[in-house]
Amino acid sequence: MIKQKLKNGITLIFEKTSSKSVAVEVMYKVGSNFESKEMAGISHFLEHMLFEGTKKRKDSREIANEIEKYGGEFNAYTTGDRTAFFIKIISKRLDIALDILSDMAANPVFDSKILEKEKQVVLKEINMVTDDPRLHQWILFQKNLFEEHPAKNPTYGTVKTVKSFDRNHVSRYYFSHYVPNNMIILVIGNVDNVKEKIEKYFGKLKPGKLLRRPAINEPLQNKIKNFIEKKKTLNSYMVLGYKTVSRTHADSYVLDVISAVLGRGQSGWMFNEIRNKRGLAYQVGVNTEHESDYGMFAVYTGLDKKNIEKAKEIILEQLRKLENLSDTELDEAKTYIEGNHTLQMEDNFHHADNLAVWESIKDSRLAESYLKNVKKVSIEDVKMVAKKYLNANYTMIVIEQE
Repeated sequence: MIKQKLKNGITLIFEKTSSKSVAVEVMYKVGSNFESKEMAGISHFLEHMLFEGTKKRKDSREIANEIEKYGGEFNAYTTGDRTAFFIKIISKRLDIALDILSDMAANPVFDSKILEKEKQVVLKEINMVTDDPRLHQWILFQKNLFEEHPAKNPTYGTVKTVKSFDRNHVSRYYFSHYVPNNMIILVIGNVDNVKEKIEKYFGKLKPGKLLRRPAINEPLQNKIKNFIEKKKTLNSYMVLGYKTVSRTHADSYVLDVISAVLGRGQSGWMFNEIRNKRGLAYQVGVNTEHESDYGMFAVYTGLDKKNIEKAKEIILEQLRKLENLSDTELDEAKTYIEGNHTLQMEDNFHHADNLAVWESIKDSRLAESYLKNVKKVSIEDVKMVAKKYLNANYTMIVIEQE
């Protein structure tokens, strides 16, 4: 892996592989956690708008066609801390990918008519998330879990804020936050002269003033929090979880191991107890997230409302059972993480995104020691971390069928 800084502040990370494809990701270290109340959802909205035409390419179809006619894939995503755009294409088409991504970064048009159309698309997306309990449950969970941290707010903002965006808002926000010194470019694949090419396509972007996010003092949770929303569904959905730690905290690796014990595939403890043994639910899983200054751990399941209490007791019982974790169970959790992680990294895009996430949090080189840190986790670590974070003071949200 080669990591370099360009004159205008862009961080370039390149890894040469033997694959026939190349993945290029442009990631900005800005997302919904940086937004004011009035601007809620603007990062996600900008992610949409950058695909909607540049000075060179008149609309989204022209951008899409230029990638798809070569069999390439393109996409983007926004989180609390990041906005990312990526193209995966065969190696000899690297210049096409760089030309398109640099054009989107440097020359977005933000046409007022398209902006109004895209507002409708985003409002439909918000409705779709609200309609789908498996997505909406996470909006409710984060909103109830966090008190001070902006992670409590949905990435897409609110209907009110999205409706209020105009060309002036969008353009001003973009050119003040989406600057090259806040940008990471990842290139993973069998290609050469990468630095020269990045200089050629992205070197003219002008750096700007970096806007820092104030440190948040998120209070510890010292009581149980319950929240119920009634909805016309055939199933009920529940999430039970906790605030944890950032990715740079040593306990984050222990929580990943715990997540593998409890939540891996169909052999994890939660799936086994709730679905295999008792048939209480179809979907059961564990979700763990570690970001630059917050983390969370949650168990989720969809089931009949009469079984919610029973499922809650089973979940809490499994968390207590971590006290008696065996050597074999610990080893299997580690080999699961190693195998799963390695298989994912074989895909150039996942590999690029993984390095970009580490770089946005602290340093992409930390990705190289991830598995080493997982392998170091002991049974004592698991007991201590489970006791510390996965305790009696949980947050539980339920979308309850009417």
